[in-house]
Amino acid sequence: MKRFLWFVVLAFFAALPATAQTQKPIRVKCGAAKAVTDSLGQVWAADYGFNGGQTSQTAGPVSGTPDPQLYQGGRWGDAPPLTYTFHVANGDYHVNLHFVESYPDDEAIGARIFNIKMQGAVVFPKLDVFATSGANTALIKSADVNVTNGSLAIEFDNIADHAKVEAIEITQAAPSPKLIMNFTHPDGTPVTGTLTYVMSNSAVKLGGSVALVNGQASCNIVSVPSTLGLAGQFQVNLSLQDQAGHLLWQVSMALNPANLNFAAVQSSALNVVVEKM
Repeated sequence: MKRFLWFVVLAFFAALPATAQTQKPIRVKCGAAKAVTDSLGQVWAADYGFNGGQTSQTAGPVSGTPDPQLYQGGRWGDAPPLTYTFHVANGDYHVNLHFVESYPDDEAIGARIFNIKMQGAVVFPKLDVFATSGANTALIKSADVNVTNGSLAIEFDNIADHAKVEAIEITQAAPSPKLIMNFTHPDGTPVTGTLTYVMSNSAVKLGGSVALVNGQASCNIVSVPSTLGLAGQFQVNLSLQDQAGHLLWQVSMALNPANLNFAAVQSSALNVVVEKM
C-alpha cells in the first residue's frame, strides 16, 4: 500500500528534467516589478502575461514554504476576469499556482472564493485559500493541462471578493510511466467525484486535485523523488469527494522518500471500490 501511495503522490508532482525539455519552464512572480530567485536558484520573472488587475504588496512572514518572497505580494483581478496567457509549444504541461491569504479582512472562511480555469475548463472550483491553509501560509494548487493552440490560458473568476494569485509555474510534462487509479461502486459503475491530495511537512505544503473521468484518474510516475526536492518525512493525505462534497474515501500516512527509487517501474494501477451514498 505504501508503494501505491507514493506513486499517487509523486505522480501529481511530475516535472520534466531540464535536460529533456523542449519548452523552457515559465516561472512568474505575480505583482512583482523585478525578478525573484528562489531557494533552488530558479529565477521567477517579473510579472507578465496578465490582461489587467491590480498588484498587492506585503512584507510579513509566510509559513509553509522555504521561499516566502514568492508569496509577498501578488495580482488580484476585478472585471473582466484576471487571465494570464503564455505562448508555449503544443503539448502537455504541469501548472503550479501559488497562493497565500495575507489580507486581514479576508482571513475568514468564505471571505475570498474564486474559480480557476485552464484552457477554458474549470480545474479548481470555489477555491478558498484561507479555508484550505489558514492565514499567512503558502498553498500550491497543481494541475495538468494539454495545449493545442499554442497558448496556455489561466483564468481567475471572482465569486467572493477578488481572486488573487502570488506566483505561477509552468513546466513541460514528462513522458513517464503512468499510474491509473480506478474508482468504482460495488455494482461496477464508475464513481463521480474529485480526488484531492495534500503533502506537507514543517517547511512545505503542496496540494492539488483532479476530477475523475469515467471513474478514473491518470497521471505520471516520477522515478526519483529527489528531483522534486522531496526530502525527509512528509504527511500525505488523499481524499475523494463526490459532487455534493461528501467524503467517499480517504487515506492519511507519514512517508519518507529517502530510500525509495521507482526507476524500474513501468506502470502501476490502484483500484478502489467505493460504497454508494
